[in-house]
Amino acid sequence: MRDFHAFFRINLMYMNTKNYVFAASLLACFSGFAQQQPEELDEVVVTDSKTPLKRENSGKVVVKITRAELEQNQGKSLAEIINSVSGMEINGSRSNAGQNLSYFVRGGNNRQVLVLIDGVQMTDPSQIANDFDLRLLDVNTIESIEIIKGAASTLYGSGAATAVINITTRKASQNKIHASITSVTGTNEAQDNRDFAFTDSRNNATVSGTLGKWDYRAGFASQYTDGLSAVKGDEADAFDRKNVNARVGYGFRQNFKVSLYANYDTYDSEYDNSFPLEDADFLAVSKQKRIGLTSNYGYTSGSLIVNAAYNKIERDFQSSFPSFYDSDSYVLDVYNRYNFGEQLHTVVGFNYVEGRTEFGGRQSSSNADPYANVVYVSDFGLNVNAGARLNNHSEYGSHVVYNANPSFTIDLKKGYLKFFGSYATSYIAPSLSQLYGPFGANADLQPEEDRTVEGGAELSTGIFRVSANYFNRLEENFIDYVTIDFDTFEGEYQNVADEFTVSGIEAQAEVDPAAWMHFRANYTFVENLDRAGIRIPKHRANALLGLDVDDRTFAQVNYQYTGSRTDSDFVNGGNVELDAFSLVDLYVSRTFFKNKLKLFAGVSNVFNEDYTELVGYTTKGRNVRFGLNLEL
Repeated sequence: MRDFHAFFRINLMYMNTKNYVFAASLLACFSGFAQQQPEELDEVVVTDSKTPLKRENSGKVVVKITRAELEQNQGKSLAEIINSVSGMEINGSRSNAGQNLSYFVRGGNNRQVLVLIDGVQMTDPSQIANDFDLRLLDVNTIESIEIIKGAASTLYGSGAATAVINITTRKASQNKIHASITSVTGTNEAQDNRDFAFTDSRNNATVSGTLGKWDYRAGFASQYTDGLSAVKGDEADAFDRKNVNARVGYGFRQNFKVSLYANYDTYDSEYDNSFPLEDADFLAVSKQKRIGLTSNYGYTSGSLIVNAAYNKIERDFQSSFPSFYDSDSYVLDVYNRYNFGEQLHTVVGFNYVEGRTEFGGRQSSSNADPYANVVYVSDFGLNVNAGARLNNHSEYGSHVVYNANPSFTIDLKKGYLKFFGSYATSYIAPSLSQLYGPFGANADLQPEEDRTVEGGAELSTGIFRVSANYFNRLEENFIDYVTIDFDTFEGEYQNVADEFTVSGIEAQAEVDPAAWMHFRANYTFVENLDRAGIRIPKHRANALLGLDVDDRTFAQVNYQYTGSRTDSDFVNGGNVELDAFSLVDLYVSRTFFKNKLKLFAGVSNVFNEDYTELVGYTTKGRNVRFGLNLEL
């Protein structure tokens, strides 16, 4: 409770010294609310059940980031945008553009977050955590993002323990030909560097269209960011990313469509020495090649969906200790939706994921999982979402995960009141690095097993939507690196006997007091009960105030509070306490020529806050950006 009061004391002192007007508006509305653009009351969510459901009938905590919100954050990275969602802490998103990202969602780590792109699991089998690198993606290629928080292994398999980030890419225009160009330039400076040099450039160009039964989309994007050192030093470390994508689809008939796509994403990231912390001429090169197929066959009472993809990732580290990683993965997800009337919706599917990489020879492992899910929507308010998956792993065998997610909705004349709960299990399969890698490999590892309990309520009316939920996660069979010989520090990965519990509260609301005013905010409290949560703040808050000044002008102010947290000091040894900090961002845009041209500008860290995200590493100070979007 002392931490909770300290949070408000720090927040009030900061706002009183920086901006009284902003403080007053924030305190008037603050109680933890969700940062999203206005959405209709009959908003449809898909990720929590693989079945389109009205939000009022969904019992999961799902946040949707719309295309409108992405456009109102142009010039920011994908990690920065996701970092504003309740429960999400992406460490490294406020540092040098090439900084490694850590996904601390609900007090978890990278291995517990699963990224999907158009329904396909994205992993890097050469990574210890088997996680996917969000730095590879360009925001302008994304149509929307659905984030389902909590255990979701029943539908999505390994790694879906704290969150699933489901990214949907943009589709073809309905016109015969349509072109879009976006260009952004800005500064990239630390808090104590005021050169005002434009060293951040991001560009995207796409062409798409529909010709009869065919549709197509192709694009190119680039980002070059310089001017900021990775560690606190004098030498700037550049980040250079390029993206090429193409998609073609054909509708055999009105209810059957097949699309093929190909993506090539690469970046070169300069980085510094981490031990000792000092400037260095190191370079990391990451390349991703991805091809895939998606098809949807609809029939009277349902549909059959097939998603298949091949993904190859190469990572090359050029440093004092050079290393090279070459991995690929095959993913197949086939599922059938069948609706028994309007009340009973079923999903039956099969998911196959195989990962391969080089560790002194080609190593591989695979999951071949059948799964089923049922959603019951009654006519008296009761809704039930339940399912199970049989995980069959090529190395450790089989086990079952499941979920039970009841909710009850009370219909109001202008909205609804919903109560929901959830009990779900999830699993994290050991990575190839842990099974066969060069350091501490153990082929006898079992999967980590997580159990998550949730409960909450949501009230929605025509003017506002508020919700709050409690979560508790138990981690068992945790995979950790255990030192065996303290003289040589030799060790191996083991399933430790200790159990770890994380609990927390999330609260969010959306308020539209007028058609031209939109307020969104959220608050998250997370507590690791059995161990120190390194770089994980107990308290986080975000707030957004958006104003439609007129038919063509939009203005927005964002506020983000990150509470104190513990970090490891590898130079001096031990742990250190990092101070809380608050950031304010501004954005304004105006359209011209019947909305075909949009000019926009933004300022991040308006008050040039001096803070630490990672001990010994540089963070961003006040920076500005300008850009345009042209639709032809």
